[in-house]
Amino acid sequence: MKLKYFFLFTVLCLAMTSQSYSQQYHSSSKKAIRHFQTALSYFDKNEDETALEYINKAINSDKNFVEAYMMKSQILKDQGDVDGGIENFQKALDLDPDFFPEGFMILSEVQFNAGKYELAHASAERFIAKKKFQKYSLARAEEFVERIEYARNAVNNPVEFNPVNLGPSINSIYNEYWPSLTLDESKIIFTVMLPKDLTKEADMNNVQEDFFISTKNDSGYWNPRESAGSPPNTEKNEGAQSFSADGRYLYFTACDRMEGFGKCDIYYSVFTSNRWGNAINLGSAVNTSHSDKHPSISSDGKTLYFVSDRPGGYGGLDIWYAEKDESNAWKMAKNLGEKINTPGNEQSPFIHPDNQTLYFASEGHENLGSGDIFLSRRDELGAWGKAQNLGYPINTNNNEIGMIVDPQGSTAYFSSDRMEGNGMDIYSFNLPAEVRPIFVSYMKGRVFDAKSYKGIRADFQLIDLETGKLVMESKSNFGEGDFLVPLPTDKNYLLNVSHPGYLFYSDHFEFSGIHEESDPYLMDVPLKPIRKGESIVLNNIFFEFDSHALKDESKIELQKIYEFLKLNPQANIEIRGHTDNVGSNDYNKNLSVKRAEAVVEYLISAGINKERLVSRGFGSELPVVPNDSEINRAKNRRTELMIL
Repeated sequence: MKLKYFFLFTVLCLAMTSQSYSQQYHSSSKKAIRHFQTALSYFDKNEDETALEYINKAINSDKNFVEAYMMKSQILKDQGDVDGGIENFQKALDLDPDFFPEGFMILSEVQFNAGKYELAHASAERFIAKKKFQKYSLARAEEFVERIEYARNAVNNPVEFNPVNLGPSINSIYNEYWPSLTLDESKIIFTVMLPKDLTKEADMNNVQEDFFISTKNDSGYWNPRESAGSPPNTEKNEGAQSFSADGRYLYFTACDRMEGFGKCDIYYSVFTSNRWGNAINLGSAVNTSHSDKHPSISSDGKTLYFVSDRPGGYGGLDIWYAEKDESNAWKMAKNLGEKINTPGNEQSPFIHPDNQTLYFASEGHENLGSGDIFLSRRDELGAWGKAQNLGYPINTNNNEIGMIVDPQGSTAYFSSDRMEGNGMDIYSFNLPAEVRPIFVSYMKGRVFDAKSYKGIRADFQLIDLETGKLVMESKSNFGEGDFLVPLPTDKNYLLNVSHPGYLFYSDHFEFSGIHEESDPYLMDVPLKPIRKGESIVLNNIFFEFDSHALKDESKIELQKIYEFLKLNPQANIEIRGHTDNVGSNDYNKNLSVKRAEAVVEYLISAGINKERLVSRGFGSELPVVPNDSEINRAKNRRTELMIL
């Protein structure tokens, strides 16, 4: 006999009364019992419609037939009529509350999963009041009541939620899901479930998953979607993907591949020469003989979050992460820990470009049904905080999964089948303020040779000027040398750009307040070849006011000069000090000399041979701009490095 959720309990009930043909049902009507047993025979053969016909005859013959209501509840539930299933199971328990006390707790769970929280609470309380516990313990029941209370409170205190369909440029009559954005939101990629044979019905035997991409036009609307092409699309399934910040790397899930390590593995593809490259398996540091899927790459490209059911987790599917080492290879993956993972399933992680806020789906944390979307924030020490439910009606009693958030943190994207007849479509909605990540904009530009203007693949470092901590490391792209890197706001940044054979580039800037998507930090970075007479401004050397004492923030730049000299032992340099024109010439000349000497003394103390170093002060003799404003005077107060 097929194992049915509700009807399993009917079998248990029958077993409690008798093991023989003379079972003492809750009916003395031979006619009702005969109809019931006929219904049972059809039920065994999966002929539910005929079984329902006879079970209704049994109930018409005896309105108090407990077992008949239980069987009817199961049949209706199997046919998708959950409300009817609940109603008939409730009727059976009401007819004889003492016959099957555990049924009240079972009913409570079914009502809860259907989003009927008030009814679920009442059923659980009736179970607790019975004090007859077989399958369920009192402690478990009371814990479940707390879960119901959480859901009731969430529904009574809804968050703002107005989802908007992304429209026909993105969505179609087929299922669209798993959206992913580039950092500048110029591209969106998503998974579409398509029929293999368009002449046949799109059932599970005639569908496959492919990637489609849309670009945003100058008016801010999405252009009509286009297939990502082959590769990465194949005749098999590709899905659950994640764009790198600049859209040049695509991480995705692929299953049942000959070269795979397990059921599902994570692959990546690189966009070069106007096409996607062949899919490459991430290897054994990330993939195992188990199922590994749902990748999300951090905005700096250094950490990959994903889902796996491998051993060593907390149960079911857990969220894991892998980091890159100094050689850009993936280190062995680690579990994200108990603040995120539970004995239930965790899925669809999304690490926001702020690299501090993680969104994910979970069945194990306090939720409103079968699975909700949560967030966790990482503190300054790198520890993840308690999971926070995004609230109702973003989350419901249904299974929510696969949400992403734009860099600004104000707009979220997710998939839903809430519009009848459209299947799964992609929607956007305004994210409530209390569950938003840190606002992130971006810096965009190009690194190039200052002489030839040819693009350079250079190393980027963004450092928090106040703490000295590395915020982000990246590289500009092959060919044109263009780059796109995230910039969380409300920080003072130090920027270093370097490439072998060139003087490094340094700068600093404050990036605070709210920046519009259309107003990113744009800059081009010219790198000068290491040649006699070439010079750079050391924008991250800072002195105390009217003094030659170096500020602590200067140590980052001083260390960069030290590393440059170590990597280029043939280079001898001159440190040149400059001031504005405020004050006497003699005073300014003396101050500039002492400031240049302070830098040289630091480098000598760090281990650089003093024969390679020269210091000179020019006072206000060599301004780069007129000293006619405070902004210009600040530009003239500078320290330079020149190749001798």
